[in-house]
Amino acid sequence: MSYWVYIMTNAYKYVLYIGVTNDLARRYQEHKNGMSEGFTKKYNCHYLVYYEEYQMVNDAIAREKQLKKWSREKKYTLIRRLNPRMEDLGIYIL
Repeated sequence: MSYWVYIMTNAYKYVLYIGVTNDLARRYQEHKNGMSEGFTKKYNCHYLVYYEEYQMVNDAIAREKQLKKWSREKKYTLIRRLNPRMEDLGIYIL
């Protein structure tokens, strides 16, 4: 089974949300359709801009915690290394 650490953002690419899931396509749809209560719904984080795959849930959770501690600039550097225009990658995982 795969586990995913992912980063969502809003239309202005200012707000970042970091999460972990075992079904990235389903979780993306939940965020995109406003089915996920809380932070992403409140701040309209509907755009998947980054993700990493892990085989062990503990590794994914550890990475999520690590990324959440990073500065905003370090997170943007990570995202832009693989997704320079911060495009919505959700279309590639559906």
